[in-house]
Amino acid sequence: MKKRINFRKLGRASAHRWAMLRNMVTSLIYHERIVTTLPKAKELRRVADKVITQAKENTLHSRRLADRIVREKPALTKLFEILGPRYQDREGGYTRVLKLSKNRAGDNADMAVIEYVDRPGEVRAARPPKGRIMNALDDVLEEVGIKSIRK
Repeated sequence: MKKRINFRKLGRASAHRWAMLRNMVTSLIYHERIVTTLPKAKELRRVADKVITQAKENTLHSRRLADRIVREKPALTKLFEILGPRYQDREGGYTRVLKLSKNRAGDNADMAVIEYVDRPGEVRAARPPKGRIMNALDDVLEEVGIKSIRK
């Protein structure tokens, strides 16, 4: 009976798995879109979302926590100066995993694309965050002359 399975082992020892995920999250920060196998992409999503949440806080402590995961200083700078402010009004769901139709040629593994949402040149436009929708709705109501109930 399988209970409390928290993560995928991906056929690697824990040190190897963690090193691979750290490398992949660094590549994802640089390129904002990478192609990998489906299980790796699903595991990478957990780490990448945590790093973005730390970048949104933008404190010294959160920068040091992110520095434990991200491999290179330029990637850490991009994380805190570009990606953190980009997702300031989004409450999670910073990454998207899209399964590709063709499997890998050598071993027929399921392939996927993992990318950050709300980026230029993304495959599919993301749904705007709830706060941004409500602010746009309030602006439209004010233009028409209806008072907002939230203010």
